[in-house]
Amino acid sequence: MKVTTVGLDLAKQVFSVHGVDEHGKAVLRKRVSRGKLLELFAQLPSSLVGMEACSGAHHWARELERLGHRVGIMAPRFVVPYRKSQKNDGNDAEAICEAVSRPSMRLVPVKSTEQQGLLVLHRVRQGLTAERTGAINQLRGLLAEFGIVLPKGRYQLRAHIGAVLEDAENAIPGLARRAFADLNARIGELDQKILAYDRELEALARQSDAAKRLQQIPGIGPITATALVASVADAKQFNNGRQFAAWLGLVPRQYTTGGHVRLGRINKRGDVYLRTLLIHGTRAVLSSTKEKPDRLSRWAEAVRARRGTRKAAVALAAKNARIAWVLLARGEDYQLRRAAG
Repeated sequence: MKVTTVGLDLAKQVFSVHGVDEHGKAVLRKRVSRGKLLELFAQLPSSLVGMEACSGAHHWARELERLGHRVGIMAPRFVVPYRKSQKNDGNDAEAICEAVSRPSMRLVPVKSTEQQGLLVLHRVRQGLTAERTGAINQLRGLLAEFGIVLPKGRYQLRAHIGAVLEDAENAIPGLARRAFADLNARIGELDQKILAYDRELEALARQSDAAKRLQQIPGIGPITATALVASVADAKQFNNGRQFAAWLGLVPRQYTTGGHVRLGRINKRGDVYLRTLLIHGTRAVLSSTKEKPDRLSRWAEAVRARRGTRKAAVALAAKNARIAWVLLARGEDYQLRRAAG
């Protein structure tokens, strides 16, 4: 078979494969079990293999590259327009084959095992943080049923919960008091686990040259820096910093027609986790920009005066994303410019 392009619809156990020759004629349609997938591709000539970005995509991409194939991973929303008929595995594989053959198709770079290992730390930490937030909200909500309203925030909870549990005069029955103590202990355990992950990420950031360069940017610490390094396989895949900011969903949503430019709110595409880290970092930076004389702080203060603090935080996050692209793509160090006069 003179297969040149292959569409691979990933699954857990049974995969659908659709291959075409150099003239676009279908020469391969097959369903393959998980154990025999690599055996099939080992028999095929070197081809361009397309697949959707999903669980296991980077693993299979690395395995196929070892066999001499070129792999293109695409966002699923870019594949949908090429599906000709109803959705099934065969039609999906055919649509993937057609989509990956487009010269202008945007592809996702294949991540290494080291990058994915670092992302695992971030994903587990993110889940623990969400679990802790849920436990804190549950504890505050249940205490409110007994007329005890604690201030918002985990630091406020930590400062007041001990006195509440030890106060024998409040109306909390013993059964509920024990449950509240268990829930508070669970929050303490989550604090310790999250702290352990934070320290591990800080140690990894000190070992990475790219992460150390990123930490020179105001508002980017070791957690954000390691998340960016792990998520961006190759910064040069983006032509400029604006494309990188757009990938993170930090540019305005655009609806332009007939020469009339219409810009809305940020489009929120891309990685929610990275975007959240960048915006939280710039919120901390904005708390001290009034006293700083550099051009970035002056610019941030001007945006805040015009648009408010929240929009200024998003605008500064978008600017930090563009700066981060320069540091990653060109290997340069961050240079803070002082304001003239």
